Amino acid sequence: MMHPAIRLLLIDDHPLVRDGLRARFEASPNLLVVGEAGNADEALARAVTAAPDLALMDIGMRGTNGIELTAQFRDRFPHIAVLILSMHDNAEYVRQAVRAGARGYVLKDAPAHEIVTAIERVAKGEAYYSAAIAARVVQATTTHAPIDSLTPREREILTRIARGRANKQIAQELDLSVRTVETHRLNIKRKLGIEGQAELIKFAVENRLQ
Repeated sequence: MMHPAIRLLLIDDHPLVRDGLRARFEASPNLLVVGEAGNADEALARAVTAAPDLALMDIGMRGTNGIELTAQFRDRFPHIAVLILSMHDNAEYVRQAVRAGARGYVLKDAPAHEIVTAIERVAKGEAYYSAAIAARVVQATTTHAPIDSLTPREREILTRIARGRANKQIAQELDLSVRTVETHRLNIKRKLGIEGQAELIKFAVENRLQ
């Protein structure tokens, strides 16, 4: 039995990239490009008029980026699957994309057959990540323990660190000794595998402990 072609919306602010993708997909009988967009406004409009099954989304677009746009698709068009196709192999981008609602993440330099496989898998409701992306996410996860590893008190202190409080200020706010705060800070760094102050603040901000 012949299955209907997967209807694709290409979202990338570089026309040459979209042209290249369209040429790749023309060789696949089960894929059909029904629309293109170079920015968020165009993408949201095409999502209505073209009725795609899947949006192939770039991240680094001018104005509203692909992660923000993915969240808009999740809220406005939950029936349209989003697959990120990006040149960035940063694990944090992957985490942000997944939180925004993306069902997969593939690198732009991946072989054509891998991108097609990713589209097919995501269109079926599965998740798909390039091998290089999966490896980076695993590495990041093992390097930085999850936020759940922290005790409630450690979370309180990390929240205040993210707000720029010094040890003495934190001690006063929580009615603790400065030495106790210092001990908690060391334990937080040890659990998260983090050394520097800037990285600690970055972790707190990323996990919305502000």
